[in-house]
Amino acid sequence: MLATDLDGTLLAGDVDARRRVRELFAAAEAARAGQGGPKLVFVTGRALESILPLLSDSTIPTPDYIIADVGATVVNGDLRPVDAIQQDIAARWPGSQAVIRALAGFPGLKRQSVPQERRCSFLVGEHDVTPALRAAVDALGCDLLLSAGCYLDVLPRGVGKGPALLRLAEAAGFDPATIVVAGDTLNDLSMFETGLRGIVVGGAEPELVERVRKRPLVHIAAGEGCDGILEGLAHHGAIARDEPAAAEGARGRAELVMVYHRLPYDEVVEDGVLRHRRPRSPNGIIPTLLRFFAGARAGSWVAWSQQPSRAPEGFATHVDVDPERYPQLQAARIALTADDVDVFYKKFSKEAFWPIIFSFPDKAEFRQDHWERFLEVNRLFAERTAREAAEGAIVWVHDYNLWMVPAFLRALRPDLRIAFFHHTAFPSSDVFNILPWRREIIGSLLQCDYVGFHIPRYVENFVDAVRSFAPVDLCGSTPCAPQFLTYGCALGVDTMTTAIEAGGRRVSLGAHPVGTDVALIERIVAKPEVALQAEAIRAYLGGAAGIVSIERLDYVKGTLEKLQAFERLLEAHPEHIGKVTLLNIITPAAQGMEIYESLRVEVDRTVGRINGRFSTLDWVPVRYFYRSLPFEEVIAHYAACDIAWITPLRDGLNLVAKEFIAAKKACGRSGVLVLSEFAGAAVELHGALLTNPYEAHAMTHALHQALTMREDERAYRTARMAMIVAEHDVARWGGDFLAAVERAGALAATEAKAA
Repeated sequence: MLATDLDGTLLAGDVDARRRVRELFAAAEAARAGQGGPKLVFVTGRALESILPLLSDSTIPTPDYIIADVGATVVNGDLRPVDAIQQDIAARWPGSQAVIRALAGFPGLKRQSVPQERRCSFLVGEHDVTPALRAAVDALGCDLLLSAGCYLDVLPRGVGKGPALLRLAEAAGFDPATIVVAGDTLNDLSMFETGLRGIVVGGAEPELVERVRKRPLVHIAAGEGCDGILEGLAHHGAIARDEPAAAEGARGRAELVMVYHRLPYDEVVEDGVLRHRRPRSPNGIIPTLLRFFAGARAGSWVAWSQQPSRAPEGFATHVDVDPERYPQLQAARIALTADDVDVFYKKFSKEAFWPIIFSFPDKAEFRQDHWERFLEVNRLFAERTAREAAEGAIVWVHDYNLWMVPAFLRALRPDLRIAFFHHTAFPSSDVFNILPWRREIIGSLLQCDYVGFHIPRYVENFVDAVRSFAPVDLCGSTPCAPQFLTYGCALGVDTMTTAIEAGGRRVSLGAHPVGTDVALIERIVAKPEVALQAEAIRAYLGGAAGIVSIERLDYVKGTLEKLQAFERLLEAHPEHIGKVTLLNIITPAAQGMEIYESLRVEVDRTVGRINGRFSTLDWVPVRYFYRSLPFEEVIAHYAACDIAWITPLRDGLNLVAKEFIAAKKACGRSGVLVLSEFAGAAVELHGALLTNPYEAHAMTHALHQALTMREDERAYRTARMAMIVAEHDVARWGGDFLAAVERAGALAATEAKAA
């Protein structure tokens, strides 16, 4: 059993030594169920709450027991108290308030505001520990512990790291002869005074070294941190002295690795031959990411490829993406079965994560077996990424489907710079914390060097989620205005956190709303056939004002609420009857997504009711299309219609809003964008008419305002939003994100060098 201090000991040392110590205790989990294998005990002065991030840190071995608060807290690795020890300590503790009252007359003491039980901690000056102070502590029936000349702890009588460890060994039935202790400060002295074998790691507090120098069972190591632990374990015969370092995993050549659930092309089988086609999706994200590989930068794109088995015969893991455009880029394919994709993506991600991300917890379904499959797939992504990346490469992981990749990847490749972009919303912490696996997910994201979200609100939601998980230090912030709305918008915040430190790791944060491909939309609008389509749509409307609504079938999109608001508009404002038409275009959900079937039935029924109530011989209020449209036809609808009505109940961003504005600008026409306050784009698109989709009157009022708006105001709003959309297009999104990752890396390197 290794009983080790954390800061300066287990958490220090070079990368290779820390990896070797982690691997040494890789059997710890199995050891909990049996009697074999090494055991690990964290013995620390930290409060238990500050240790929580370490339990989800894949680079740190998992403990069997934790002794925290300088011995005042003793728990199992799963945080269950070791009751016999805890109860005895509690019985000897007079209580924090009694200690504070007794020491109130000593002005040199400064209370440390950290969560603790059965312990009070203070910062003290060099001359503040007087005989009178010692006498006051003794009168309480407590002990005083001073370390590093400035940290003073008041503890129950007889409590300390060493006594707690001996009591734990007795309670758990461990032979003291098998225990090795390790530390680096006077805070650890009581462990070395137990008579157990010990290791004082290199760089330890000089007074500790002096106090233990003559103890024959204590080895004073030259190596710092984990290097010293390994040296000491070899000295005590716990591991072979000449044990070689574990072989490093093979390094790849990619300087930039994209980790995305989709390949940068569509795989289709024609006449029994697998062929590549450009993606059918109109969004510009994949083409934008591909541009980073247009030069000499060596790259890899890690994604899944659906196959009959995990190891299909003749499967090529590496495929050229486009040798002419991207000569240094290869797709690194992960073979997943149809069942893998069904469970990992269609079922678990959409049934467990999706409802939580968009704050619909009542629709969430949690299954442990699906979570385990999710972990398995994420591990496959991490292992493939680790083999692709060159030393010190940037790895850019995309979206919640791959939440756990950073945890696996950091353990495999500590040298990498890991960046993560969240393409969806990030919910408030009280909703996020409903997830049974919230600690694992937050722990994984804290392994990143940089995490990006669409808007500042999601950054702050993430920070709050981390706060509810572990102590957090805020390392920087920035004003959100003028780019983002602050007050008067549901998703507005006035300042955004730019970096945090939790569990000993610094993570930089940023807001990067995805843009649309403005140049592509301009080219499409300029096509004669698209102009003809737009004219045909106007003719089809027959002089009525066109309201376009294009969205995927999903309960988060608020389709039913929108239809009900349109029905109320016709009731409250009969002057619009015959003069306005809603073009309601709904893209079907992916095949196999049963969760949306009941929604489709309800939408069909509502459209039928509205048309049945208000239709005339020459006018139908709702034109409903349940199918996917080619992107050029979508752009033609934007160009032809006067109003875009985009009112999701929740949405990470919403690119449809930006596409509508870009299309109106390209065709030289004004338009009105009615946008939900709960779409991320609402805080970015100054000039949109914002509405609350949960408030029936607000929805109807906003649509009426759009229909009656004067042309000069429409033109002003369109121009203002068009400037924003053009300036922050999808190319800038990608460039800004990667530049922020580079800056965060440079700052971290500078701070490490200064330290």
